[in-house]
Amino acid sequence: MTKTNPQLQRIRALLAKAEDPATTPEEAETYFAKAAELMAKYGIEQAMLADADPELDRPGDRVIVVDGTYVSDRVYLLGYIVDALNCHGITIDKGRGRTEIHLFGYESDLDRVELLFTSLLLQMFNGMRHGRPAYGEKLITYRKSWIAGFILTIYKRLKEIEARARQEAPASASGRSADLVVADRKTVVMARFNAAYPNAQSGGRKTSRRGTGFKAGEEAARRADLGQTRVGQHRRALSS
Repeated sequence: MTKTNPQLQRIRALLAKAEDPATTPEEAETYFAKAAELMAKYGIEQAMLADADPELDRPGDRVIVVDGTYVSDRVYLLGYIVDALNCHGITIDKGRGRTEIHLFGYESDLDRVELLFTSLLLQMFNGMRHGRPAYGEKLITYRKSWIAGFILTIYKRLKEIEARARQEAPASASGRSADLVVADRKTVVMARFNAAYPNAQSGGRKTSRRGTGFKAGEEAARRADLGQTRVGQHRRALSS
């Protein structure tokens, strides 16, 4: 990930403030509003600049390793972020609770995916652990539903913010709209993905779960700062 870009540094600082246990929900929402706005604008700015000079933002790929507890939920969160930020990926189950996600996208978007995934994982698990299930409800049922509510709401918010940034962006130097530039970039990303994984299966995303935690997860996601078998046997495409 790019380390020295001042815009990403500022976004990273805002996300860190939202992750601070001492930060109130109201303060976290303020940090979110600014970080999300800056991140969306950064992504569109890089896309529009590269429309005139492709060397400024090249398509690439990278691998993110997902392991630990709640692996499938971590993968689902990443999948929704990947989709919202115009990238594409595939899950590769390495066994023993370890999954690799091979992502394809433009470098600026891949940077944004990594930055958001790292921050939202922390925010998701911190919020989940503070929730309390209803009387007689299993803790795991509550937590799984909480996570589902969080992920789906985060996805909706990201899509809305990205769409707004495209609408507000001025035309590129060649006179093309942000919607057209982003659509062309998605086509390039998918072509690279399909060349690398021509037989990839579409796995979709399944995050709808029963449990009283869903509403609490939704509420936490609204406050969140924004600033998916073994290799060779089965691989599933991540994102739409």
